[in-house]
Amino acid sequence: MPDLLYLITKWWKQICLVVFFALLTVGLIVFLQPRKYLATATALPVSTVSTDKARIFNENIEGLYSALGNSDDLDMIIGTAQLDTVYLAMTDQFNLIKHYKVKGIDSTRRSRTAILLRKRSQVIKSEYGELKIKVWDTDKQLAAVMANTLLDRLQTLHQRLKSESNMATLSGLEKGQYKIQAVLDSIGSLLRNRPADAPGREILVARQTALTGQLTQYEKLIGEYQLMVDSKPPALLIVERARPAIKADKPRRLEIMAVTAFLSVLFGLFTALVLERRQAQKK
Repeated sequence: MPDLLYLITKWWKQICLVVFFALLTVGLIVFLQPRKYLATATALPVSTVSTDKARIFNENIEGLYSALGNSDDLDMIIGTAQLDTVYLAMTDQFNLIKHYKVKGIDSTRRSRTAILLRKRSQVIKSEYGELKIKVWDTDKQLAAVMANTLLDRLQTLHQRLKSESNMATLSGLEKGQYKIQAVLDSIGSLLRNRPADAPGREILVARQTALTGQLTQYEKLIGEYQLMVDSKPPALLIVERARPAIKADKPRRLEIMAVTAFLSVLFGLFTALVLERRQAQKK
């Protein structure tokens, strides 16, 4: 095998040409690409137990559960972040069809723009169990705004999902309260029209007392569930909102050029070795 120093000495011009044309080609591609800025928002999941009224109104139970969610809570949020509705709504909100300069048939431009936004975004779980929302864009201000908007949309979506159970329970309690009140009104009407010594009056009074106590319990539960619905417990605890980046994240020009230079040198040496062997075979 020829000596490396000998190869470089003999074929340095060819090696330099390989490196030059490789750097020129890659440089043209890289430096003509628009620079993209990365904006990152960070949040932590809230435990699903936070929407359970027993956790709030029972001090003994409250201490048993952490306010922070687990990996399953985070996976559920990441799963819903893949829904087209989230990206379609952001496409309309920021007029991304124009911003991304998407052309083609009008009926498909909106969906293709949403797909492009998803490709330029990431909703992932970090190694520390945090929710990371990343958005790349040529406009660093817009990248930060879109990352925060995506975070807020996920927050709103899961707040609504977590509140639906309490809202359904509240609706059932209100219907039950209405029925009990209707029965109490009926019993009150019967008692007013019956003499004090009429047979069966004691049964009606006992029934009225029991229903009054039950109605009191319903009113208490309705107040508690109404508080849960009105308070809208968050699904995410925002650790850090996205800020405009100081410098571009893509493409990483210096790194790409350095790797290109290294690989082109190796390719040039390989080419020189092949040429050297061909010359040796001809002799």
